[in-house]
Amino acid sequence: MLIKTLPVGQLETNCYVVTDETSMDCAVIDPGDESNSILNYLEEHKMNCRAILITHGHWDHTGAAAAIVEETGADLYIHQLDTTSNPMEARYKYLAPENTRFYDEGDEIHIGSLVFRVMFTPGHSPGGVTLVCEDAVFCGDTLFRGSCGRTDLPGGDINEELRSILRICKLPGEYDVFPGHMDSTTLERERNFNYYCRQALGL
Repeated sequence: MLIKTLPVGQLETNCYVVTDETSMDCAVIDPGDESNSILNYLEEHKMNCRAILITHGHWDHTGAAAAIVEETGADLYIHQLDTTSNPMEARYKYLAPENTRFYDEGDEIHIGSLVFRVMFTPGHSPGGVTLVCEDAVFCGDTLFRGSCGRTDLPGGDINEELRSILRICKLPGEYDVFPGHMDSTTLERERNFNYYCRQALGL
């Protein structure tokens, strides 16, 4: 599994391209902006984008999604609670076209030999998800290195956030954590040193 991090947009959202190196099939996670940069990377490395996986519907994680769909024909997945048909809500929810696919807790998305397992992790937004693939966790803005996503935006809930963080922290084994912003980390580090993880764990 090859993981490429592409910080995009004014908030430097982490867009991830996750590739099965045998088939070169890939998923693009959270294409928030700069569609040309993302598409150029795919073309340069001869990758086949099979799916666009959205961790939550905020504009900085979805801004380039439509352009990637149009160029690649890939399926786009998001939790239904983070979508809207109202343009006035598009800053905090994805303005979803009719062909959008909805995923939820326990669903699996297969990309080549890779399997992305969906965890429903609301709190930062009503329809936030975390994607687990092999030893990697793509958690959007639910969990950051040393912190967590804000919960004071529309649809945020600190109690749900802590419950979601607890579920992530209780994943068995060791995982690398790829958040929506800032540097990657490890789940072990966050269990030990992240205030919100320790609060969720009751430490």
